[in-house]
Amino acid sequence: MSHATETPAANSQVAPLRRLGILGGTFNPPHLGHLALARHAREELALDCVMLMPARLPPHKRPVADPGAARRLAMCRLLAAREEGVDVSALELERDGPSYTVDTLGALHDSYPRTSLTFILGADVARTLPAWREPHALLALAELAVALRPGAAVGDVRAALAPLLDEARGEARVRFLRMAPLDVSSSLVRERVQRGEPIADLVGPAVAAYVDTEGLYRAPAVEAAS
Repeated sequence: MSHATETPAANSQVAPLRRLGILGGTFNPPHLGHLALARHAREELALDCVMLMPARLPPHKRPVADPGAARRLAMCRLLAAREEGVDVSALELERDGPSYTVDTLGALHDSYPRTSLTFILGADVARTLPAWREPHALLALAELAVALRPGAAVGDVRAALAPLLDEARGEARVRFLRMAPLDVSSSLVRERVQRGEPIADLVGPAVAAYVDTEGLYRAPAVEAAS
């Protein structure tokens, strides 16, 4: 069973881990695709645990129809509650300002200096990594696990990351995960709620019940400009 935690250091179950995966995002809302990615990364890379790390304030875009950090955290906990080896951390929610990944990884490294960190992300997001804050420092703190999706070629990702890999111990810092894609996204979940359609098949019964009870995502949202 998952052991959700307010901060990484607060969870005695996590402290002795040798290999820790971090899956960040807005999780607005979290869905079964997130859980499948966490599970697949844990199994393929032999990670002891994968942490879902909801962002307080994403630096690159504002969340659409954001129900608030506390509710997104609560939904992450519900999603991961019965999943062995998947935890939830509120680390980014406890910091003021934008949620920069390099700061998160630095804090985790300080808490667990003997733990190997792996940052899990999709191929589309991985290609934007050179524009993130201190990307060289990020890659020095953690390996990357990139989930390939249809239309995303390994060569394209490597080409985008090449300037960083040359200065961050080479391509050994990047692993590519091959998993069958799930036809689910947070935007699809929100659209279904707005249409009054069921979402349990996309987010699981616990998150679906929470969304219904809290009345989330019922009003049409105006998408943020890119």
